[in-house]
Amino acid sequence: MDLELLKRVGIAAAYKGGCVLRSHHGRISKVEKKGAIDLLTEADTESENVIIETIKKVFPDHAILAEESGLNKGDADHKWIIDPLDGTTNFVHHLDLFSISIAFALRGETVFGVVLSPVTGELFTAIKGKGTALNGRPVKVSNSLTVSESLLVTGFPYNYKDFNPLLTRFSNCLKASQGVRRLGSAAIDLCYVACGRFDGFWEQNLKPWDTAAGELIAREAGAVITDFSNKQFTIDKKEILATNGKIHKEMLSLLELKDTA
Repeated sequence: MDLELLKRVGIAAAYKGGCVLRSHHGRISKVEKKGAIDLLTEADTESENVIIETIKKVFPDHAILAEESGLNKGDADHKWIIDPLDGTTNFVHHLDLFSISIAFALRGETVFGVVLSPVTGELFTAIKGKGTALNGRPVKVSNSLTVSESLLVTGFPYNYKDFNPLLTRFSNCLKASQGVRRLGSAAIDLCYVACGRFDGFWEQNLKPWDTAAGELIAREAGAVITDFSNKQFTIDKKEILATNGKIHKEMLSLLELKDTA
């Protein structure tokens, strides 16, 4: 498989999707609800359509899993995983923290990922085994040794009835660290771990399109990524912890829900 060709097509698709998002940014006329606080706009669907169209022109037989249209069946060994607008709530409220996330999985393993922040122009890319780049320049995770000298980031799921475990974990990490941010785009969160802006990220109830590209980008930059039980992370899992590696054990302890009964 020509990974460089995949990279060129993936980047081209991301930029085309980015043009769609910029054209709608600040001018959204209709917002639908997929859930109580899970939003959908015409920008999501138009961005997804142009991304899929760009990929299909070059790889018509490949399977595609996209957030809005679901699974477009094709060769299951060659699958694109797409989030056309990660951070829709930010987008609707005219905040610039949103992204496009595109990954490619070969026989179930993610081997290429790209995340584009259309407003800032930051483009994160990674090919398995070849490292991570931000706008073409290599990046690495931070060197923070403890959570006490770390800045963390998290997110809260759209559909979650019991917030007590979330708030317990948030409180533990907030007390132990230099601060916890919540940006609203898991793809950006993972990329910011990759380039050392954050030292650790955790979240639960994410979907494959939220994490597929960002997980590879962070891992190729040196991140350690597991679930909350320190088991290997895969994009179908409901929990993700990504750190610079040095604080991973400490973060696992902070995320552990101890029985107080």
